[in-house]
Amino acid sequence: MAESAKQAIIDTLDIGFRYPDDQRAALISKIAEINGVAENQVSLGNGSSENIRAVLQMLQIKALKQGQSLQVIVPDPTFAYAELYTHSIGESVVKVPLTPHSHDLDFDALQSAADAFAGISLFYICNPNNPTATITATDKLKSWIKNAPAHHYFLIDQAYSEYITDPDFESGVEWVRQQLSDNIIVIRTFSKLCALAAMRMGYAIASPKTTAAVEDFMSIDNTNLSGAVAVLATLNDEAFLAHSLRTTNQSRQMIEEALDELGLRYLPSQANFIFHEVKGDVQTYIDRMQEQDIVVGRAFPPIEGFNRLTLGTPDEMAVFIKALKRFRKKGWV
Repeated sequence: MAESAKQAIIDTLDIGFRYPDDQRAALISKIAEINGVAENQVSLGNGSSENIRAVLQMLQIKALKQGQSLQVIVPDPTFAYAELYTHSIGESVVKVPLTPHSHDLDFDALQSAADAFAGISLFYICNPNNPTATITATDKLKSWIKNAPAHHYFLIDQAYSEYITDPDFESGVEWVRQQLSDNIIVIRTFSKLCALAAMRMGYAIASPKTTAAVEDFMSIDNTNLSGAVAVLATLNDEAFLAHSLRTTNQSRQMIEEALDELGLRYLPSQANFIFHEVKGDVQTYIDRMQEQDIVVGRAFPPIEGFNRLTLGTPDEMAVFIKALKRFRKKGWV
């Protein structure tokens, strides 16, 4: 967390008895500015998880008013919140496994799941995906969305967008600006690069019409003062953002070099984590790392034999690498 963000919180403690209307407005204006959209295209969330929930509820009510049902189609594995919220409101989830080996989106299978359903389908697309850290080919994804029928919606989760280095990548926000479709909602978070996970600040960007529809299902007064000023301070702290990205990239390089040395396969990471091979039972690997006071990712079925490692500081990664090499000497990886 940036020192500027900590100081911003301290400096506003004496107005904590007031509602943060001015700070919320300033943050919406800043988000609109950096994304090149109008302010009425921004929906602030108490973490982007709230934006996910609101989109699902909006579409559920839309489907009910039309005498239809809603289904949510998710790649498998992916970030689980869309699935969890869908179950909580009593709607169906269709899981579509990623393609073998490359673990990319299976567009044909995703489309087939929607074609077989008469109601509204929402595709949840985490891009870069969690846990694989990979991105999907821009041209293919864009064409698919552009040609989708009116009752197909796309929730594009770009929590890790700041880490993307692929020059061919095009953001979903750009597609919103291009008015590619009214059925695109892009969500982002300040939990990752900005290091503000505990502040619970995220947002969605869509067309003005879709944003207004989603806003009807957002919590009223959902923005907290400390979170708002911390985000504003961080977004204006270019030195911190550069440091955050630089150290993550350094940590990624360290891990990739270690995995290459050990001959352990990993997917090309466009995020702040790496999905890598462990050549054994994943839960056993997790337990052994826990014994070393190292917490690694959980299992992500249906993919077997791979583990997700979040990139910490370079010093933390040095500790992990030493443990991984000890595991190799013992024949555990």
